[in-house]
Amino acid sequence: MAKRKRRESFGAIRKLPSGRIQASYVGPDGERHNAPQTFDTLTDARGWLVGQQAQILSGEWSRGVTELAEQSKRGRTATFAEYAEGWISTRTNRHGEHLRPRTAAEYRRLVAGPLLPFAGLRLSAITSEGVRNWYSGLVKSGTKTQAARSYELLKSILTTAVADGRIKINPCQVRGAASASTGRKVTPPTSAELQKIIDTITPRFKAAVVMAAWSGVRYGELTELRRKDIDVLESDNGEKAVVVNVSRGVTQVTGQGFVVGPTKSEAGVRSIVLPPHVNDIVIAHLRDHVAAGPESLLFPATDGAGHLGQSAFYRHWNPARVAAKRPDLPWHGLRHYGATKAAVAGATLKELQARLGHSTVVAAMRYQHTAGRDEELARRMSELA
Repeated sequence: MAKRKRRESFGAIRKLPSGRIQASYVGPDGERHNAPQTFDTLTDARGWLVGQQAQILSGEWSRGVTELAEQSKRGRTATFAEYAEGWISTRTNRHGEHLRPRTAAEYRRLVAGPLLPFAGLRLSAITSEGVRNWYSGLVKSGTKTQAARSYELLKSILTTAVADGRIKINPCQVRGAASASTGRKVTPPTSAELQKIIDTITPRFKAAVVMAAWSGVRYGELTELRRKDIDVLESDNGEKAVVVNVSRGVTQVTGQGFVVGPTKSEAGVRSIVLPPHVNDIVIAHLRDHVAAGPESLLFPATDGAGHLGQSAFYRHWNPARVAAKRPDLPWHGLRHYGATKAAVAGATLKELQARLGHSTVVAAMRYQHTAGRDEELARRMSELA
């Protein structure tokens, strides 16, 4: 039990059960401030109080500097897990928006999983050597992409800790760690493979495959599309155009279910015109598989109510891709297919960026598969020979 505070001409001093000396004072702000460390002797504690009193009398005392010193002390006692939870709960993007539910859930999964070795450590106890050894071990275990994501999160959290004054330097100093990847590339399906998938998949999902392949919508965008989001336009000569209007997406969050929100970025709000050769499939789907109301989902769950989860959909997707002899093809591969076809058709990077809903040209470039483009260019060169 700590002994009662000693009366001092300024501030207060008490001896802790450990034998260390704690000093504190009430500042000009009316709040009690503790010394950022304990002391060996009464003389040292009184010396610190004299310094604080001198700053107050000279007008040099600053609440901000004082709080920074106190936060630095807390950094030696707060655990990484505690600080990380606060970081996730209060994190905002450049638009001042809090993390989306699925992003927050993913960060918590990483903190409780790959970053667990740091969970019980004080922030100040996390060292560059410890981070380097942890990262190396994670990469050796074969989880290179997850290691990169975990490292990036750890670095971001500790960058904020530096700004908060909790630690002096960020111990995350592994060069290139945040950008590491498995190196595996998604190979889009060939036209023949795509047609086999369309012919094989459960009929009510043919339009889903077509729209994903030719519009490049993400799974969460596709499964939140409603009747009101599809415009079927007809020209004076009877030609039809199907426009997919993307303005929302849905994510499935553990413990929360399906959460509908804005698209992945502002650029994600877009209108995409489908190529004419797939119009009939989409129009037939609207007629045969979608309820009449404007809010009716294009691809609802099997029972017709609520959103379609990926695990439920994969019971239909997997047999179709196996039939096409592409068991390796992820659903995201259809997005690659659409991007590649648009590039081969002559879409500029800006046009490709707009069609895919990317906020930067660099992101759009990832979806250009140069083999297909080079083949098309070679064909055109031959025509000029």
